[in-house]
Amino acid sequence: MSANPERGEAAFMIAGTMRILRPSFTALVAAEEELGPLFTLVEQASEGELRLADLAALFWHCLVEQGQISREDVGEAVMQAGLASAMAPLRILLAQILQGRV
Repeated sequence: MSANPERGEAAFMIAGTMRILRPSFTALVAAEEELGPLFTLVEQASEGELRLADLAALFWHCLVEQGQISREDVGEAVMQAGLASAMAPLRILLAQILQGRV
């Protein structure tokens, strides 16, 4: 399975396997319930104030195979990849939040 940019999907290595992050309506509603308004999340990211826990939570909520991966796995993957590598999929998800599908 590979990420489909037409759906706003991103790929990220978690637990040794490339996983798909899909910002579906359901996933974003769940993320918003936990993290607060998504627009605030976007603003925090643009100002360099996005917390590591928020980044991992957004990725976990958007994870297609969520039942197979724990939140700790996602956080560990972010730490292993480093914040610079995690920014590429984050940008894709944030663009989807702001712009929707083209």
